Amino acid sequence: MDLIILNDGLYQLIPITKQMMDGIVLTSDVNCFELCDILRLKLTGYVDKLNLHIMKDGGIFMGCMCR
Repeated sequence: MDLIILNDGLYQLIPITKQMMDGIVLTSDVNCFELCDILRLKLTGYVDKLNLHIMKDGGIFMGCMCR
């Protein structure tokens, strides 16, 4: 699974790492889209005026690519 991030006008695919999953405890089976939502909540903040989820490092969270 990869995150789709818009950073400086370029879309990037960022592979999910164990560090990104640190602190997340899954108590049941989740599919790729549910995991994407969990990671979005952990790694971003929501900006209401822009209606965007902004990554804590400054990129814009666009979604996930499931493989």
